Amino acid sequence: MPPSTNPTLRQQRLGTELRKLREQAGLTATAAAALLGLRQGQISSIEAGRYPVSADRIRTFARTYNCPDDRLVDALAAMTGGRKRGWWDEYREHLPVSLIDLAELEHHTRQFRVALVIHIPALLQTTDHARALFRAVVPPMRQYEIEHRLTYRMKRQEVLHSDSPAPYAATIHESALRMGFGGPATSSAQLRHLIDLSELPSITIRVIPFGQGAFPGTGQSVDYLAGPVPQLDTVQLDTHHGCEFLDAEAQLAKYRTVLDRLEHGALTARASRDLIHQISRQP
Repeated sequence: MPPSTNPTLRQQRLGTELRKLREQAGLTATAAAALLGLRQGQISSIEAGRYPVSADRIRTFARTYNCPDDRLVDALAAMTGGRKRGWWDEYREHLPVSLIDLAELEHHTRQFRVALVIHIPALLQTTDHARALFRAVVPPMRQYEIEHRLTYRMKRQEVLHSDSPAPYAATIHESALRMGFGGPATSSAQLRHLIDLSELPSITIRVIPFGQGAFPGTGQSVDYLAGPVPQLDTVQLDTHHGCEFLDAEAQLAKYRTVLDRLEHGALTARASRDLIHQISRQP
């Protein structure tokens, strides 16, 4: 199979992890290629995610690199093969690549931890709430672009309603509940939607009340997406230029700490539900 010129985030991550294993073994790409019976260019293409590899080859790489972590090797082997089409590929011509990669990442996530200050998490938004947000972006979107974004966002939310959904924990600042995007009717419906979702066994919603005071972070939205092993966790940040994905261990550790502190400063799930009820009844 020829190399791919546009590897997905998942393919790139597999290549990155193989590079890490090689570097931990103290091998250059040239030395690794000699041990594996490959060309140096093939090693580079595999580590860039451009060249598909089989599960058997992953295990060969791991043995050559003396990797003792069987769970990590099994997880990497499960990521192999050619790119499999998912529902998100239907939107590939209409949306930024980072959004397509995000949907694939969410599809494989084992646990979600998210934190937001100004906005409701995307996977918890109603259609009308999301539409109001898309209408406010700069530069403005055309109507057909808004509709593409809406259908895509609603499709992403199905990951929370599968037969065995991954646990989803959201920490939301009270300000996000009071922003009023879309007007009173849309805001009220969004709050009721949060209450309904919070009653699902796989979804936990905690609110940081105004009285809590200072909290860690800058108010930037954070999505911590857990992989099958901790080494394959990913942090996704929303920026003005699109999604940013982080996977360095120091970055993962930093955002785990941020989320731990945010959750510690939030109300319990039950008290949070009561606060959302209270806000929803206010005129």
